[in-house]
Amino acid sequence: MEQKFRIVIDTKGGDNGPSVMVKGAALALERFPQLEVLLAGDERLIQEECERLRMPAQRAEILDAPGEITNFDNPAQAVYGKTDSSLLRSLDALSSRDDLVGMITCGNTGAALAGAMRYLSGENRVRPALAAILPAQSGGFTCLVDTGATVDCTAAMLHHFAHLGSDLMRDMYGIKAPRVGLLSNGTEPTKGNKLVKETYPLLSADESLHFIGNIEGSDALSGACDVLVCDGFAGNQVLKVTEGTAKRMMTDIMRYAKKTNSAEVERLFTHLMGVYDIGSLGGAVILGVTKPVVKARGNADERAVVSVSEMLLNTAQHKAVFDINRNQL
Repeated sequence: MEQKFRIVIDTKGGDNGPSVMVKGAALALERFPQLEVLLAGDERLIQEECERLRMPAQRAEILDAPGEITNFDNPAQAVYGKTDSSLLRSLDALSSRDDLVGMITCGNTGAALAGAMRYLSGENRVRPALAAILPAQSGGFTCLVDTGATVDCTAAMLHHFAHLGSDLMRDMYGIKAPRVGLLSNGTEPTKGNKLVKETYPLLSADESLHFIGNIEGSDALSGACDVLVCDGFAGNQVLKVTEGTAKRMMTDIMRYAKKTNSAEVERLFTHLMGVYDIGSLGGAVILGVTKPVVKARGNADERAVVSVSEMLLNTAQHKAVFDINRNQL
């Protein structure tokens, strides 16, 4: 009998509404027979959508959560004041139920981070990181960490992020010794700002890491490394600039295709959209907690739910363990 894996999906907090999240769950169940879901949100709405989509009742459980944390809420206050929200009830279920292997949310990023620390921290609480999995030129993927959880970091934090990113790529993609790069303005060990120069010797001296040196921004997605380490400010800029550039290129290619009425260019556009549509890849993984939580984009659609479900399934099937007690920061 095939092993089943159940994930919890927070249906609130997204720009497109709960219905899109439920539809994504239905598509994920159709694609992955080993998947089961726990849908958190307004019970009546979810039940209606499940019936409309003819979702198998034995594979789709509902967790009633009438409250919601919005992007206008203060994360720290909301984590302790809105315990009836779908975000916090999802995190609580994830922490207390052994059958749940991961979680998807489109909600408030700060609240998701704070809530994950509250419900999913181990004995030694550490600073979490956000990791984005991006397509690499080599055909694989690069884990960019941190992408915004901590904008002002210490060298010790980046050292810890390197371990968390390595764990993720090892467990999710089966890479035995993930190559770790440090984002800098030059490949030489002497390049970089104060933080980069302080971090470089820490990564170099750690024999448990496969550190390959500094990586320039132009090679961030070349496939030169499997894990690219940086502070949250720089990582967020890499992520946003990459997305912006991809969108600009896609727009220009489509305009050219329409101008020239070229079917071949349109086929190229379709191909590149499948490669560079970062939004469809899922979202950022919260690292540093006991179970994987994926913070999807606010405008995530049903494709993102399917992609994240696959990420969580890969992690569960590889029996991923995020070592949150390696360093206490």
